[in-house]
Amino acid sequence: MAQDGPIRLSFDCAHEDLAAAGMACSDDNRCAIYLELSGVSSSGKKLVLVGNLHGSASTLYSVLLSSDDGGATWKEAASRVGGAALDQVQLLDATHGWAGGEIQVPLPRDPFFLTTSDGASWTRKPISEDGGPGDMLKFWFDSSDQGELIVDQGRSGEGGRYAFYETRTAGDTWNIVSKTTQMPRLRRAPAVQNVDYRIGNDTKLPAYVVEKRDGEKWARLAAFLVNVASCGSPPPPPRPPPPDSPASPEPPADAK
Repeated sequence: MAQDGPIRLSFDCAHEDLAAAGMACSDDNRCAIYLELSGVSSSGKKLVLVGNLHGSASTLYSVLLSSDDGGATWKEAASRVGGAALDQVQLLDATHGWAGGEIQVPLPRDPFFLTTSDGASWTRKPISEDGGPGDMLKFWFDSSDQGELIVDQGRSGEGGRYAFYETRTAGDTWNIVSKTTQMPRLRRAPAVQNVDYRIGNDTKLPAYVVEKRDGEKWARLAAFLVNVASCGSPPPPPRPPPPDSPASPEPPADAK
């Protein structure tokens, strides 16, 4: 996605997915689809943005965007996950990164990571093979192998609402360290995790803007339109092919 102005993400009004999210779209009652960006991380000229696509009341897909040239061009580097939102992202370096989120429909559950070890391809990895209620709150990796994670399990959490996890396998597997009624703190995360980049808003477009610190000012790198699509009635089903024409009756035999 090159920039000749604000970028609009592509969106196919797949009515099966819209219906699964409880959205009844028609030409008289069109469904607006919006982009939300919630996290940005950087390593050198590499940038990654995360968020989701949603309707007025339902989350539709996760979104992960990346740039290798400081924000001049962008691409969707990971497949969209249906019903999910990505809330946070961390690039440890140009090759190792993690984007965290959960399934949002109908309620937050099955938290997961999209991870990369080559800076290009992203793989989905669950926190737990068993799944269950959970809202990813915070995470941090201080090396390519070691990370910490806090998940809000709501009222379903036995022994405490908040589960504190750690991994020594780059997020391939996670172990629960503790469960508490009060939210714990990440032990190794810095107080401020991203000081040079931020996501802002341009209310005139409207759009999300990605900005980089330039001394005491902020320089705009890219803008992404909030309004992505307007979905109406599904297309009519294809017409069945016409039946084969009946064979012409043979002419009667000549009378003898």
